[in-house]
Amino acid sequence: MFVCFSMAGSQPPMSSNSAFPLVPAAIPATCREPGSLLTTEFSNTNLFASYDDSRRIQRIKKMFDEAQLSVSAYDTAWMAMVPTPTSSMEDSPFFPQCARWILDNQLSDGSWGLPLPCRGPSLIKDALSSTLACILALQRWGLGEQQVTKGLRFLDFNSASLKDQKQHVPVGFDIIFPGMIDYARDLGLNLPFKSTDIEAMLDKRNVELTSGFGRNAEGRRAYLAYVSEGIQHSQDWDMVMKYQRQNGSLFNSPSTTAVAFSHLQDPDCLRYLYAVLDKFENSAPAIYPLDIRSRLSVIDTLDSLGVARHFTNEIKMLLDKTYQCWLQGDEDIFLDTTTCAMAFRLLRVYGYDVSSDRLSPFSEDCFFNSLEGYLKDKTAVLELHKASQIIYRKEPILEEISSWTMNFLKQEFCNGSIYVDQPGDSISTKVHDALSYPYHVDLDRLGHRRSIHHYSDIDSTWTLKTYCCPNIGNKDVLKLAADDFNLCQSIQKKELKQLGRWIIENKLDKLSFARQKLGYCYFSAAATLYAPELSDARISWAKNGVLTTVVDDFFDVGGSMEELVNLVQLLENWEVDGSTDFCSEQVEVLFTAIRGTIREIGDMALARQGRDVTRHINDIWVELVKSMLKEAEWSKNKCVPTMEEYMKNAHVSFALGPIVLPALYLVGPKLSEEMVSGAEYKNLYEGMSTCGRLLNDWRGCPRDSEQGTVNAVSLLLLEGDRTLDDAVEEVREAIEKERKQLLRLVLLEEGEKGMPKCCKQLFWNMTKVLHLFYMKDDGFTNEDIVNVAKSIVNEPIHLAP
Repeated sequence: MFVCFSMAGSQPPMSSNSAFPLVPAAIPATCREPGSLLTTEFSNTNLFASYDDSRRIQRIKKMFDEAQLSVSAYDTAWMAMVPTPTSSMEDSPFFPQCARWILDNQLSDGSWGLPLPCRGPSLIKDALSSTLACILALQRWGLGEQQVTKGLRFLDFNSASLKDQKQHVPVGFDIIFPGMIDYARDLGLNLPFKSTDIEAMLDKRNVELTSGFGRNAEGRRAYLAYVSEGIQHSQDWDMVMKYQRQNGSLFNSPSTTAVAFSHLQDPDCLRYLYAVLDKFENSAPAIYPLDIRSRLSVIDTLDSLGVARHFTNEIKMLLDKTYQCWLQGDEDIFLDTTTCAMAFRLLRVYGYDVSSDRLSPFSEDCFFNSLEGYLKDKTAVLELHKASQIIYRKEPILEEISSWTMNFLKQEFCNGSIYVDQPGDSISTKVHDALSYPYHVDLDRLGHRRSIHHYSDIDSTWTLKTYCCPNIGNKDVLKLAADDFNLCQSIQKKELKQLGRWIIENKLDKLSFARQKLGYCYFSAAATLYAPELSDARISWAKNGVLTTVVDDFFDVGGSMEELVNLVQLLENWEVDGSTDFCSEQVEVLFTAIRGTIREIGDMALARQGRDVTRHINDIWVELVKSMLKEAEWSKNKCVPTMEEYMKNAHVSFALGPIVLPALYLVGPKLSEEMVSGAEYKNLYEGMSTCGRLLNDWRGCPRDSEQGTVNAVSLLLLEGDRTLDDAVEEVREAIEKERKQLLRLVLLEEGEKGMPKCCKQLFWNMTKVLHLFYMKDDGFTNEDIVNVAKSIVNEPIHLAP
């Protein structure tokens, strides 16, 4: 049975208040019927919660229009240092507008760089680098004596940070900053640093420049090309120009390209620099262009915070464009590891058929022989790891990427180096979450709550030669996400109270043999079907989850064979009425609750589907109880089925059918009889149920062995030629295979006659619930589930002022 709404050999009844207290009997029982509170009140709910949220949504939509990159004082300074390449004007700036920007944009403390409110105490090295670059630009052209003096004062006041090991270090700092000190000497500029500190930095730079290339020679060459401004006259410019891109840039970096143009006067470099200024007028960002990565990051942020459904049209338009770029081999995707991995993951999740072959350059050896690999870019590795989780066939490249990225991230996390790449602890948090909650385990609302809790503007700060802040960090996004979460939760609290009254009204709490698991059943719905308009689907899911749990206990320990047969016959006949048809009060309670729920869901579905599906819902229940009866007969007669016989019956007896299948009628789209009788529907149901059954048998193997209960593991052992470990591994491999096949069915479109994506998603939602519940042990006994369930349904989010 579902999760540890277990099957044969179930645990004894547990207290109903272990996770979510049920409503006390003193509260009047009002059984939910169509048109009552749960159908009418929530349908009138303002889904945006407030006028302010509606305005926020409109402002957030503008983030899709273009990537708004923060200005980089560092890169602007290097563009300002480019001389006019003619003999008569070699002592004048080629881009005087950049020099004017430097004069006009010094900060109040004498520095240049990130705005003071955004500059944390660990980002002083970045400010030192940007400030020295701007001082050099002004000194180069004899401009801004007052600004230079203030800048030197800032360098003096913060010089101790140069030796502070707790400071975050921009990429290439140990080569570039000493290189700028050398340049300052050439300009006759006296810097306020101790001579011993200067010599130490220069020595460190020389060591780094003369160290060998090793196994990642190509990655080191790319790195040395990227930090050309720190090498200047001793640079191998022929080697550098091998990295020139179609847009004329070197690594999409204005600073690297500006230095290369200063030395080579390459026309394509100049074309790129003109394009930067055409876009940003008198300054430069740290990286350009960044449109694809920035916009994909917006989608990823909205997804992770649980508000992407408010931007469906914008997301589709952007992903359609991204898909075209993918098919065309756009270098802005494929020359950047993070962008490529993120594009692959989002395109697959949103149903675009993209081949994993394009990720072959990111095998372990290839990656660590690239610029990102040389820098041990944790963000890039994390994105590759997340991309490798979206696997739905035998894809060796994704399996390899998953393996090496997991090992790398675990090692970096354990030795503490995961913390030094990026301001704040956002990267370490993201790595922890990715390793702890893989894609097939992470329930939507759990991930949303974590993301909201850890969200910060600093999350959108990318570490380059200076820090880059695109328009992803946004307080509007955070406030919308928190309001949306709390709105959904307020509705869910009311639903949970109504469900508690329903249990009491139907006397299910009086069945001594039955576990009371409303909290778990409702949590699995609220954590995946969280939108306000999905109230009916949540109620159907939760009620049938409660009923299948109780019926499972009835067939396992609570009912006699006579009672089991009686319940099956009643559901087959359906229209029976009157106490003479019930052989016991227990049967009457169960049948009445099941029939009432079937009719209620049928009425709700009629309003949405335009046809009566009550008989179909009843047939789902009949199939379940007949499969449970067969298992009871096997147990009574001490019959051991073959593996084939067992799985054919066991995927039904796992009891996911009544939970998931009726809810399909309540999520929105109309489902034709052809759809619900077709192969796709059947394969989705069997894949989900088989995954669940095998997970239960794997995790419940020790318990079932003690109780002498047949399951998949014990049947494999009976076939011989296997150890217990072999049998368990065979079951685990079967789970993985079924899960991949199911994900492919869910994500890929099957044409006009296929199941709608939002309906197929329910099968995947349940599969994720099962994997989470069975992560450590036999589901319901896991105290972690109790805590996360409470956080979803009972604990609102409070943002700091």
